Amino acid sequence: MSELRNLPSVEQLLQTKLAAEMISANGRPLVLEAIRHVLDEVRGRILGGSETTVPEREALLESVSVVLDEWMTPTLLPVINATGVILHTNLGRAPLSKATLQAMEAVSRGYSTLEFDLSNGKRGSRLVHAEAVLKRLTGAEAAVVVNNNASAVLLVLSALASRRKVVIARSQLVEIGGGFRIPDVMKQSGAKLLEVGTTNKVRLSDYVETFDEKPALVMRAHRSNFKIIGFTEEPEFKDIVSAAHQAGVPVVDDLGSGTLLDTTRFGLAHEPTLQESLAAGADVVCFSGDKLLGGPQAGIIVGRKALLDRIKKHPLARAVRADKTCLAGITATLTHYLKDEAEREIPTWQMIATTPQQNRSRVKVWIERLGQGEALKGESTVGGGSLPGETLPTTLLALDVKSPDKFLKRLREQKPPVIARTENNRILLDPRTVLPEQEGALLVALQNVLRKS
Repeated sequence: MSELRNLPSVEQLLQTKLAAEMISANGRPLVLEAIRHVLDEVRGRILGGSETTVPEREALLESVSVVLDEWMTPTLLPVINATGVILHTNLGRAPLSKATLQAMEAVSRGYSTLEFDLSNGKRGSRLVHAEAVLKRLTGAEAAVVVNNNASAVLLVLSALASRRKVVIARSQLVEIGGGFRIPDVMKQSGAKLLEVGTTNKVRLSDYVETFDEKPALVMRAHRSNFKIIGFTEEPEFKDIVSAAHQAGVPVVDDLGSGTLLDTTRFGLAHEPTLQESLAAGADVVCFSGDKLLGGPQAGIIVGRKALLDRIKKHPLARAVRADKTCLAGITATLTHYLKDEAEREIPTWQMIATTPQQNRSRVKVWIERLGQGEALKGESTVGGGSLPGETLPTTLLALDVKSPDKFLKRLREQKPPVIARTENNRILLDPRTVLPEQEGALLVALQNVLRKS
């Protein structure tokens, strides 16, 4: 078509001042690709009849700039969590303490002793870095850190029960987020599932009857993301351990959230602690680093040295090993517990410990700054597959707007994006999960959106 003759060449656009500025910011190869992309799109529209004239060069270059912005904008962004869900899986779960962030940055800035022994100048092992603090904190004989708790469970089963039977109650054949199912993990590890009891009723005798089949392990999977209530029965964990040990069968406890603090102190239901599991005699315990522990994503395995040695030597251990930032971050997070400062320093526990009165005071300040809104009683949740059904009383900021869905969308378009929720056609924001250093940005975002609403 004759109109295509007016389309400037790639080289002509590259010679412009605007292109030079884009090249300075993004590099010539990427700008070149973006120009070609825009010209191809314009050419296609003209040939397809949806466009009859060639845009001016300035308009073409503006399109190039838009394309570059789209290509260069990361999809993983920091957000302000005003939902009141503390361990929000979709928003990255646990925020990290300052000491944890500093430790992770320190080992990332340059080189580190990840696998180097300073005492003898020879190659060392990355497995030692978090192990010492875990042993001191828990009293366990050995420990190892992997990249998440799903990996921890898979590794334990692969190392200790491949092609052998693992006893587990039917009430614990759970599925957690992302389609992670305990039966599927057992199958993947090579272990053979040996179910006992029923969904709602499991007795100690159900376990004992399986021991004649010489299983490799007895496993408990904590139901951290749902409850079974009503006509139910389940033996005490310590009794299961005692019966298994009498038969010479080791016991693995998958705690999931893996809290080290007593959740009842904060008005929440009791969550099984790592200390209780070890005290009951569990031989191996697995739990997450980024849930109630409050650290970076990790899977932590502690227990008897003889079993942990087998786990560490399994080929899968290399595939799921933790990197230097994870090991540094987990060590720093665990140190807060050693120093008895977790509630003061770890954001997850700071949020859990925050009182409704403290939240109400923050909401009042927000209302004064915004010139509108109402302080409303509400509830926060722990989230992250932890403490299902449990809530914490809070005070919410409630805003009446014309279109709640559009308002939420505009909040998500702010920099940084703000994630809130609606109820009864009102916008609700919970200060419990808004970090103190984010409060100013939150109010600016709300003011921006309210002005345009």
